[in-house]
Amino acid sequence: MSDSPNAIEMHGIVKRFPGVLANDRVDFVCRAGEVHALLGENGAGKSTLMNVLAGMYRPDVGEILVGGQRVSFKSPQDAIAHGIGMVHQHFMLVPPHSVAENVVLGLDRPRFLLNLREVEERVAALGEQYGLNVNPRAKIWQLSVGEQQRVEILKMLFRGARVLIMDEPTSVLAPQEVGSLFGTLREMTGRGHTIIFISHKLDEVVAIADRVTVLRRGRVTAAAVPSKEVTKASLARLMVGREVLFQVEKKPSHPGEVVLETQALCALSDRGLPALRDVSVRVRSGEILGLAGVAGNGQRELAAVLTGLHPSTSGSIRFSGAPLGRQTRWLDIGQRLAHIPEDRASVGSMPGLSVADNLILRSFKRPPIGVGWAINRTAVRQYAERLVTEYQISTPTIETPVRMLSGGNLQKVILARETSGHPELMIAVHPTRGLDVGATEAVHKLLIGQRDAGVAILLISEDLDELLSLSDRLAVMYEGRIVGEMPTEGANINTIGLMMAGTKVEG
Repeated sequence: MSDSPNAIEMHGIVKRFPGVLANDRVDFVCRAGEVHALLGENGAGKSTLMNVLAGMYRPDVGEILVGGQRVSFKSPQDAIAHGIGMVHQHFMLVPPHSVAENVVLGLDRPRFLLNLREVEERVAALGEQYGLNVNPRAKIWQLSVGEQQRVEILKMLFRGARVLIMDEPTSVLAPQEVGSLFGTLREMTGRGHTIIFISHKLDEVVAIADRVTVLRRGRVTAAAVPSKEVTKASLARLMVGREVLFQVEKKPSHPGEVVLETQALCALSDRGLPALRDVSVRVRSGEILGLAGVAGNGQRELAAVLTGLHPSTSGSIRFSGAPLGRQTRWLDIGQRLAHIPEDRASVGSMPGLSVADNLILRSFKRPPIGVGWAINRTAVRQYAERLVTEYQISTPTIETPVRMLSGGNLQKVILARETSGHPELMIAVHPTRGLDVGATEAVHKLLIGQRDAGVAILLISEDLDELLSLSDRLAVMYEGRIVGEMPTEGANINTIGLMMAGTKVEG
């Protein structure tokens, strides 16, 4: 037991929800001055345990000690008062407010007069210091998911967190920036700060963590194991209870006709600034074109324009040789276009609706499901049960609201809905962000299966390893422009990283 204020102990933590035992007598001990990785499948209980530590939940049973002293948190404010801050997987931000306003939201000082300019300057300085640059005056709704994650990290740093719980903090960074962040984490731990590092990137866990704790189905399967004693394969086995294939198995691609082609495509961001600058890409049937880039460089706007959710200002889009107008002719495409959005919870699904109803969102107007103005519930049940089995969706029943599913199973629902109509083109945006190794493996297999079936896939991701594993060709985007394109076979990861960071690479 340590008397350092940055040492954390959790003993015998039990947390139940209706029908779910999320944490089953969990012990978790984190020393001051270390990076402690917490691993587990989606739904294993990691977020629940950390929500208990961060004051979001109160444990049903068990105790928490900070610096050897027993504490009881009634709110996140209590936790932050003890120096514990959490960057949540699902962001706690107010969309209409600015970055700076979100950073100070909930603080009890200053009481009467807020000097917003001073806050903006401090946020900008923190962003520069930690490589988490974001415009402090931008509204949250104008930011990409990756940029919103940066705001959450800055919010905790602004509050002076000494114990920082970081959930997937590298998912929005280029390789060089990951190295810089790791250097920052080491500097922080060298000064006695404690980092609890939640990540599904096992290579990063082995590289940065001092010790590792693994949860499976609410129980600890490995407690505070030194990282030098584990491997990527052994960690995956502890997480999912079986061997996991890390290398994506795929046959050589045989691209066919051009399905998607853009020429000099331009668009503005939500703030009215140039987001796409003369973007020209081509995606053929039976191939995956990967799009690499750090968050905020136009990827979100490109996906939105290509799926009809955002207008372009100039340039052209052709689908299977036919031009698409600037206004909207996307309804003409119908089932021929599949879209896997980056925000699976609020854009990709209807959280309050059941698994079955989410699965029929594309097909409820067509027989046998749609019969005139009515819906054939028997056909819905048969259709949903078939897709649940085919796509191995783990759900108590098809009537369970999708908000109750783990991230991996929710993503399977979206993939099942989007691919069951046999599309010609798929726009997949961060399809495995936040998913565990088992769910990631399943999504990768689905994407490769679609590619082998002749679907043209544009894969947008900030996980360079994923892009290199899945893609047949790779394009790099920086400040709204395509700055390079290359086959993934033999591609140099350092060169790609430099291009993602804005460095012009000759040759």
